[in-house]
Amino acid sequence: MNTKIYKRVFALAGELMLAAQERNQINFDNCYSELKQLCDDNESTDKDHPVQWETLADFTDDLPLAISIYEKALLKAEEINSKDFRSSIGFSLASLQVELGEKENAIENLEKAKISCNKIVDKELKAEIHDLLEALKSEVSSPY
Repeated sequence: MNTKIYKRVFALAGELMLAAQERNQINFDNCYSELKQLCDDNESTDKDHPVQWETLADFTDDLPLAISIYEKALLKAEEINSKDFRSSIGFSLASLQVELGEKENAIENLEKAKISCNKIVDKELKAEIHDLLEALKSEVSSPY
């Protein structure tokens, strides 16, 4: 990934977090718009990368829209064969699907994320994927 773009995405994520903590909607909206523009400008170029789309989805309040952005990020992670991004994006996508009651879709995405996370270093993410997947499977198989 282009270092300049990565640094800008990272900085915008920090500014978005600060704006959210301070409940500063104007700053949040401005930073979100800049991040969205960055994603749109880089889409389908050699500067396109899943990290910018994942970050955009992370700060999207509209859950169905966030899911569609995570799905786009996941496709981009698959294109570059990044197990780390496939794992983290798959987990985030599944978490939102759980919130929306889409348990079957969440299980499908978690199963893919579990395969992807076999070779990653992040043990905490591996555990989160495993735990959520097992919890959902037991909920779906349980009649209650």
